Amino acid sequence: MKNPTATITLNNGKKIVLELRPDYAYNEVCSFISAATKGYYDHFAIQRIVPGSWVDVSYNAFFRKECQYFLPNRIEEESKGDIKVPELGDVCLGYFSDEEIAGTEFFFPLKKVEALTGKCPVFAQVKEGLEEILRMEKIETYPNPCEPVEINVPRTPEVMVSVTVDTFGETYPEPDKFLPKETPSNWPKFI
Repeated sequence: MKNPTATITLNNGKKIVLELRPDYAYNEVCSFISAATKGYYDHFAIQRIVPGSWVDVSYNAFFRKECQYFLPNRIEEESKGDIKVPELGDVCLGYFSDEEIAGTEFFFPLKKVEALTGKCPVFAQVKEGLEEILRMEKIETYPNPCEPVEINVPRTPEVMVSVTVDTFGETYPEPDKFLPKETPSNWPKFI
């Protein structure tokens, strides 16, 4: 079976192509495919850049109620104990606790981050466009002082115009997910 691919088209016309890795993190790949095929990532401005650490696409569930869910952390069993250490060239889902993984929030590590092993599962690898991620690391940003963690927002928006997925005819189910007991403070409230 061929691994699915995802193509992120940016507002500058450049593309970042990912190879999704169900052998590393199956449920997490299902979550990404579900969100991408529903258009949840389309027309979204990348929110956070921490030079030397990561390019964080979203830290607040893409401002969408549909993206406000967690995945159970089963990365040890999904990877059969061979957990990938996040590093430059990987794509990871976000961390909330040892039991909870962000359902849709993803980021590109800019270095090897052993401390995130098993917490922020690697679910894809960059096959084309790594130079775009490295370019974004160097763009001008401004701090968002209203956030409790370091948030550097691009001064000129870096927008994912579209995220498309090719599963090569394979069907991936909806992810096994759950709603948080308490919504994280950085997620928007919906009434």
